[in-house]
Amino acid sequence: MKKSTGSIKRIIVLALIVALFSGLSTFAQSARQNLNIVFIGNSITQGVQLNDPATEAPPPVACAYLRRQSNIGTVEFSNQGHSGYTTVDFLPASGKTFRKVEEAASAFTNKQALLIFSIKLGTNDSAIQGPNGSPVSPDDYKKNLKIIADSLLKEFPASVIIFQHPVWYSPNTYNGAKYLEEGLQRLQSYIPQIDQLVADYKKSNPNRVFIGDKKAFKYFKKHYLTDLIPEQGHQGTFYLHPNKQGAVALGNLWGEAINKVVKQK
Repeated sequence: MKKSTGSIKRIIVLALIVALFSGLSTFAQSARQNLNIVFIGNSITQGVQLNDPATEAPPPVACAYLRRQSNIGTVEFSNQGHSGYTTVDFLPASGKTFRKVEEAASAFTNKQALLIFSIKLGTNDSAIQGPNGSPVSPDDYKKNLKIIADSLLKEFPASVIIFQHPVWYSPNTYNGAKYLEEGLQRLQSYIPQIDQLVADYKKSNPNRVFIGDKKAFKYFKKHYLTDLIPEQGHQGTFYLHPNKQGAVALGNLWGEAINKVVKQK
């Protein structure tokens, strides 16, 4: 029995609709941006004092946030946070630490994904004494960041760099290293140096270097009792490292900032 002309037309229309939605779905999948992220930082990035840094530190939290976003596809990452490290430790001339960053960036299997270097340094640079090179002056801090960024941009020409603003610590912080109020003031002096460095790159190397999170400093200053770990030091109980709740907050702030950059690409 022959099908009516109307039935045939309905079948054709349905087939076209299915094909259209299939095409849109395929386009949506292909439009998602895959990411490879190397997180460069100190003990805060590393996730020291957390029970399971591999899942609880800010980098994996940031990546979990990114994977939940509709514009993001796969997200792979390497946590190159090292306790006690300064910008001096990450300089290419320092040797092994920068090589670890290079090796981490080269090890990602999806070479088509956008390579991002998320950098959060400054806590140990700001110390009065203790960490390598401290205290690092604001000018030298900016110079060191530029040396690191220039080297990464040259070696990985398709990559982008995101500088996250540093995180507040209590003005009585004094453990193996001495920070105190002087260190906290120095840490805050680094923020305009980061902003100026990114502004310089916008002219010399546009769309490659960005400012990431700007909220964490004020957030932890306000929420230190709930989001930072109380630690015993030479001047009483101090607050420096995020607890699990704080790591979630910081990771989400980083993830939000990274995604903002991705949407500009």
